Amino acid sequence: MRLIRGLNHLEPLRDGCVLTIGNFDGLHLGHRRVIERVAEHGKRLRLPTVAMVFEPQPLEYFLGDHAPSRLTRLREKVIQFAGLPIDELLVLPFNRTLADYDAEQFIRDILVEKLKVRHLVIGDDFHFGKARRGNFVLLQHRGEAFGFSVESTASLELDGMRISSTLIRDALGEGDLAQAKILLGRDYSVCGRVAHGDKRGRQLGFPTANLQMFRKNTPLIGVFAVTMTGLAERELHGVANLGIRPTVEGEAKAVLETHLFDFNQDIYGRYVEVHFKAKLRDEIRFSSLADLKAQIERDVEAARTFFA
Repeated sequence: MRLIRGLNHLEPLRDGCVLTIGNFDGLHLGHRRVIERVAEHGKRLRLPTVAMVFEPQPLEYFLGDHAPSRLTRLREKVIQFAGLPIDELLVLPFNRTLADYDAEQFIRDILVEKLKVRHLVIGDDFHFGKARRGNFVLLQHRGEAFGFSVESTASLELDGMRISSTLIRDALGEGDLAQAKILLGRDYSVCGRVAHGDKRGRQLGFPTANLQMFRKNTPLIGVFAVTMTGLAERELHGVANLGIRPTVEGEAKAVLETHLFDFNQDIYGRYVEVHFKAKLRDEIRFSSLADLKAQIERDVEAARTFFA
């Protein structure tokens, strides 16, 4: 898979492509079905397959910190796309220029002139263009004029529930990691590079691997039994706190701190993935560091019991 940042880096698609467009936040089972349909049409038409995403996501551009929490950062999304049958991931910067594109202009300038789309696969709730005036009906109508076909995929349902990023976000917010796993098709996870912290965990006797979340608004807050991959051939067990650390000084943005069991190596700068297995408790403020240390001891024991 090739990652393409912006239309200026897009090589000419002489024969066109099979395209899908969306946020693909979380790349859940419904998203994966869309990608599978794109791959089927790409093979049938012998054309490259392209997935178009936006960075930031449109609601983040319009709402800022009030936007819904994101399930996956761009890098995590790229990693997950790399394991799917897609040839090119096109990341368009969502800025004022793109926000002002009306639906007709988006179809003509981007879909037709730049991408030469031959077949478009979209979700059944897809809207686009200024004021979200573009929809499936408009795409069908303009596709007839410009020579491309459009397919809308019905939302994937599980036990009568429509699989969506919102439903997964709600499950995570309630601490229902089992439900989120069913909808995602995998454990919810966070990727990042281990960064230096204030060494507070080490002072308390529980050194942690810290990942910056680069945002305060996250779908998960609390203490969890987790595993970490990227450091060894096997998963490493641990306990993690994801939040703003109210007992210390509080953070402007959320931090993921993971204490790995029976592990003592220098891993600063390593790129790892933390997989959330079970929620142990909410993040709370303690009156002293001694109380915090006593709770961490209980959290470690609870996580070890979970894995046992």
